[in-house]
Amino acid sequence: MAPGRWRQGRRLLRALLLAALLGPAACFSSSFYSPGEPRSSVRVLCGSNWSLVLQGQWMLEFYAPWCPACRQLEPTWESFAKDSERLGIAVGKVDVTQEPGLSGRFFVTTLPTIYHANDGVFRRYRGSRTLEDLQGYILERKWEAVEPVAGWKSPSSIMMHGMAGLFHFSGWIRQIHNYLTGTLGVHVWVSYAIFILATLLIGLLLGLILVLISDCLCPAKSKHMAETPEEAISKENAENAALEQPDQAADGKDLSEGEDAANSSADESEEDLALGKESGGEEMEDLSEQPLAESDTESTVRQRKSQGAEKEL
Repeated sequence: MAPGRWRQGRRLLRALLLAALLGPAACFSSSFYSPGEPRSSVRVLCGSNWSLVLQGQWMLEFYAPWCPACRQLEPTWESFAKDSERLGIAVGKVDVTQEPGLSGRFFVTTLPTIYHANDGVFRRYRGSRTLEDLQGYILERKWEAVEPVAGWKSPSSIMMHGMAGLFHFSGWIRQIHNYLTGTLGVHVWVSYAIFILATLLIGLLLGLILVLISDCLCPAKSKHMAETPEEAISKENAENAALEQPDQAADGKDLSEGEDAANSSADESEEDLALGKESGGEEMEDLSEQPLAESDTESTVRQRKSQGAEKEL
């Protein structure tokens, strides 16, 4: 089983390479006349010759073979192309299933989509798809009343170049997914897991490349580089200032504590003086009251002695 799958993988790679190399040739050959088929006046455009619409006047249709509305428009579009010489325009078409890059460049979201181009200025055609309306759009120059596509959304802008690349890449992913699930018989979720792992690995690789590029363009300064005398002096001054700050903070703390102690001792001494004054006043009052009490006792004793003497008489 393994050798067979490796052979199938080789075939897929060869098919992709052939598609990449022979795609432009197939694109040009499809617009030529083939014996046995009626010659078409519609020019088939692809990624290699789409720049033709930047010159002259064009009407361009984006279609898909599976689209019912596109199939219904096909005979009308052929008749419109046969009358292109009289109208002085070129009529083309793009198969979005074969040219995802072009569908991304024109940002095609609905089918069929018709664009009018006049010397690189693009306008979206939104009218009726009948032959008379298409011819009247050119003959009566109704396209002049339509607002052109903004410059940043123009198919030739840088932004739409990137959009074309994304759509083209998505087409490659779809082809690989179809090969894994259809040809190799891999389960759908296994195919999704393979794409997720591939996305993570690619992201890690791109990140590593960006880091290497940034290191090369902006190398980091080495820590062991020799310092200049000015840098050494400034560094030493900064260290000394950092060491002095804690000492100053400690001295300030000691001074504040000494001031608090002095203030508290002064308050205590004032309280002691006040208490001493109060106790002294009380003692003086006691001393003043004591002689008065003694004089009172002496007077009572004298009165009693005089009364006793009177009774004896």
